[in-house]
Amino acid sequence: MKKLRSLISISTCAAAVLAAVPFSASAADTVYGTMNIPYADFYAAEIGNAYEVDAVSSATATKWKGNNTGSVGEDGKWQNGGLVAGTYNDDNGTILGVTYPVAVSSDDVTFLTENYGFTALDSAPAAYKVVSVSDGKITVSAVKDTNGEQTADGELTLATTSNYGDYQISVKGYPTDCDLYGITVNTSDGSSYALRHLENIWRNGSYSWSTGFKTSEAHGNELKYEDFVSIMGKTITSVKFITLDGYTTVNTGSVYVPVKFDGGVTADNGKAGTGSTTYTSTVPSDFEIAPSVDEGMSAADGTISYTDAKPGQYNITLNDSKGKYAPVSASFTLETADVPIKYEDGKLTTADGFTDEDAANFIKNLATAAVNDNTYNASGRGAVKVINEDGTVNFEAAAGAGRGSEGTPVFAEDGKYKIVLTATGYTTPYSFEVTKGAVEEPTQEATEAPATTQTTATTAKTTTKTTAKTTAKTTAKASNSPKTGVPGAAIPVSVLTLAGAAAFISRKKND
Repeated sequence: MKKLRSLISISTCAAAVLAAVPFSASAADTVYGTMNIPYADFYAAEIGNAYEVDAVSSATATKWKGNNTGSVGEDGKWQNGGLVAGTYNDDNGTILGVTYPVAVSSDDVTFLTENYGFTALDSAPAAYKVVSVSDGKITVSAVKDTNGEQTADGELTLATTSNYGDYQISVKGYPTDCDLYGITVNTSDGSSYALRHLENIWRNGSYSWSTGFKTSEAHGNELKYEDFVSIMGKTITSVKFITLDGYTTVNTGSVYVPVKFDGGVTADNGKAGTGSTTYTSTVPSDFEIAPSVDEGMSAADGTISYTDAKPGQYNITLNDSKGKYAPVSASFTLETADVPIKYEDGKLTTADGFTDEDAANFIKNLATAAVNDNTYNASGRGAVKVINEDGTVNFEAAAGAGRGSEGTPVFAEDGKYKIVLTATGYTTPYSFEVTKGAVEEPTQEATEAPATTQTTATTAKTTTKTTAKTTAKTTAKASNSPKTGVPGAAIPVSVLTLAGAAAFISRKKND
C-alpha cells in the first residue's frame, strides 16, 4: 500500500498563484487546487449516480467542528486530525461535504472561488477530481489517481446491532496514517453505498448505517436511512477508501447482510435460583427459529429453563437457521429480595448466611448509587464509581469527570453521608451511612497548673455554676499520662496535650 505523500501545500493567496499560471483567452488551461465539494457532487461518479448523497446534520455541540486535517509529525509518525478531518460545514452543525484536490479550467476559477472556496495549489496533486461548470452547475468526476488504484486483501465483520445504526462493520486492512475523505461499501450485484462523516464514518475501521429500524444514534443525531434500505439481503465484497493518495480498495471476501424486519422477541422476568420463565416472538413465516441463551440455560418452545442462576440480567437470541434474517434478541432479569452484603469495617463485605460469590454478584450488578439527595449511575455511559472493586467507598468519586473536566465531587464536604445501592436483579436496595473526614476533638482531662473550670448545667428553671480547682497531680482518671517505666517519671500532661494538638493539626492537613 502506498505511503501517504506529504500534505499538499496550499497557497495563502489564490490570485498570486493564478497570476503566475500562463493562459490565453483562446485556450483555457488546467488549474489545480482544492475545493469544497458537496457530498452529492463528490459521490455522484463514485456510486454511478445511484442516489443523491445528503449533508449530515449533527445534534452534538462540537464533533462536526473537528475538521482539521492530520499531518506527519517531526518524529515521522502520523498524527490524526479531527474526527471529521477534511470536511467543511455551515458553521451551524451541518457537515456539507469534503475539501478535496481538483483540476479545473482556468475559465471557471472565479466562479468556483466565489461559490466553492476554490484555492489554487502550487503543484499537481497525486489524486484529484475533475470539475467542470455549465450554466452555474458543477459536474465532478471520479478520482483521478495518478499512481494507480491500490488494493489490499482484508477482512470485514458485520454486526446487526450498533449504537450508531442498524448495522456496523469493522474492516481490517483499511488505509491508516491518512485522512479518509470518502468511503463506499460495494456489493456483489455492482451496487455502491456512500458513507458520510460522523453519521457513518468513524475511526479505527468501524462504520455504520441505518436501514430505518434505528433512526437516531447514541448522541441523538437523526439517521438518514432511505438510501441504505436496499443493502439488506445483499453481499458485501469490498470497501473503497478515498484519500489524498487516491483509491485503496479492500477486498473483504463475501459478507452477507441479513434482512431486518418489524418484530422481535420478548422474555419475562423470573425468580433467581432454579426455575423457568417464558418468551414470545414475532418473526416472518420463513424465519426458522434457533434460540440461544446464556451459559447454564436452555430455551425451547417458548420456555427458558435454568439451574442455580444468580440474580441479574440475561439474554435470549433467536437466530434464523437459514441465515436470511438478522437475529433478534431480548433481555430478561432473574430477581431476588435477598441482600447478600453488609457494610462493616469500612467496606462492603459478605452478609451473614451468604457466600462471597453472592456478595460479588451484587457488586457486579450495581445499577445506581444514591448519595444523600443525588443518584448516580453505577454502570454504563457516565457511570460514577462510588464503590471501589474492594468494596470500600470511593471518597474521590466525581460526577461528570473526563475529557479535561475534573467533574463535581460526590463527597464534597466532611461529614456523614447516606448511601443507597440498587443492583440489577435485587429488588431490595441496601443503605448504610459513612463518615468522611470526621475526627473528634481531643478532650483535656487534666492540666499541669492550677486552673478554674466552669461547668454550666441548664434546666427549665435553674442554672448551676460549679467552680473547681485542679492540680497537676496524676490521677487514675488522667489516663493520658502514661508512665515511662521509671517510678515517678510520668510525662507532664501539658506536654501530651501540646503533642496531641500538634498531631491533630498535622492530621487535618494531611486529610
